[in-house]
Amino acid sequence: MTSPVAEKQNINGQEQDISQLLQVRREKLSALQEAGKDPFRHTKYPVTHHSVDIRDHFEDLEGKVVNVAGRIMSKRIMGKASFCNIQDLPGNIQAYVARDFIGEESYADFKKYDVGDIVGVEGEVFKTKTGEISIHASSVTLLSKSLQILPEKFHGLTNMDLRYRQRYTDLIMNQEVKDTFVKRSQIISAIRRYLDKQGFLEVETPMLVANAGGAAARPFVTHYNALDEDVKLRISLELYLKRLIVGGLERVFEIGRVFRNEGMDTRHNPEFTEMELYQAYTDYYGMMDLTENMLRYVAQEVCGTTLIPYGEEMIDLGKPFARLTMVDAVKQYAGVDFDQIPDTAAARKIADERGIHYEPRHQKGDILNLFFEEYAEEHLIQPTFLMDHPVEVSPLTKRKPDKPDYVERFELFIYGREMCNAYSELNDPIDQRERFRAQEAALAAGDEEANTTDEDFMNALEIGMPPTGGIGYGIDRLVMLLTNSPAIRDVLLFPTMKTLGKENQ
Repeated sequence: MTSPVAEKQNINGQEQDISQLLQVRREKLSALQEAGKDPFRHTKYPVTHHSVDIRDHFEDLEGKVVNVAGRIMSKRIMGKASFCNIQDLPGNIQAYVARDFIGEESYADFKKYDVGDIVGVEGEVFKTKTGEISIHASSVTLLSKSLQILPEKFHGLTNMDLRYRQRYTDLIMNQEVKDTFVKRSQIISAIRRYLDKQGFLEVETPMLVANAGGAAARPFVTHYNALDEDVKLRISLELYLKRLIVGGLERVFEIGRVFRNEGMDTRHNPEFTEMELYQAYTDYYGMMDLTENMLRYVAQEVCGTTLIPYGEEMIDLGKPFARLTMVDAVKQYAGVDFDQIPDTAAARKIADERGIHYEPRHQKGDILNLFFEEYAEEHLIQPTFLMDHPVEVSPLTKRKPDKPDYVERFELFIYGREMCNAYSELNDPIDQRERFRAQEAALAAGDEEANTTDEDFMNALEIGMPPTGGIGYGIDRLVMLLTNSPAIRDVLLFPTMKTLGKENQ
């Protein structure tokens, strides 16, 4: 393995080959093992406190014995006494290690420990003359020997590509990265608590499917040897969750990975975490209310406020979210009123005039959506429900009774980004079959993201699905917002990366 540092490192003013330093560490390990002190023999350590516990409750713990465990991040050897900094999950704490307290042999061993080694420290809590809360060690136990070298502390691990590939090193060297992923877990837990209070059941549905539907995306295809059949990784959770609504589970949700064979950028990763939920006997207005209330709850629980800094903006989740139709958004930001455009030919004409590229298969509604993406999307900074999409881009959504060319759908936009997508779900099986036929025609015309007819889902609709509201949330984008992270890779522990050696191919 390549060390996450440069080939040379300056130590005490002398350049030493990393290979030599790595060899020294292996020699130290061999010496320990020969002396019967193999650090890898330890199977557990009696941790009683974390660093933050000791800092937060110093008055109660002062003078009492604690056991902490973590990684040595720095050492200062000063003759008969030394200091080291121990890093654990929530932070770090200083340990004072003196020969007269831990014994001469143990102190000699401690002086040979390296930055990066994992140790357990037992001792009394005290405060140094400079006021730093510390542990006066009575014993130090080597629990694991680090055979690699951590990045130099003042420069840290700065290569972003390497940080994503070696997330374990990134987590060690950058506390803010660790904080982001702790917060990610808290966000998902808060969502589950909120939905549990609302009477939703958490369920699990298949990842390997014969028909990958429910979204406009290109699936990954694999082969199932036992059945000798090609199958796909799911691109959405939708169609199976709707089957459960048909079955009488009136409120269901799932949080899980979905897979889309598409490009990567600051907002897209081929595998990502989605949450979808479905509620019988409500519509897309009910989904708006649920979304608004849930996001406020999660922000308050995790961040302690509904005012969320993101980039140079302050996002206000406490105010009622704006509501804007797609037609009105295009009228406001592009100066084009699609209510006054009579047909597809007229829509194509104005697209040509504005330089909006469209494909031969695109109809008036598709072109309206292209205008929105080009002119309006980037302006929706504060939370905005973008409503009433054209039917052409919404194959699973109920039509608006008074405007059948449009559907009861919304997308929530924050900071110019889509955060979720919701419908009054289409439960008319005859209309749904016609929508699938239109999708298959688009597929035949070259649209690789179009859906195909799912006959089992059609059978479920024919059995009967109640009026239902449904919504899909991009969990990663929500985490990006609540942690002020600029890119989706910053909130994925192990983002998709090109194989080493193929980066420039």
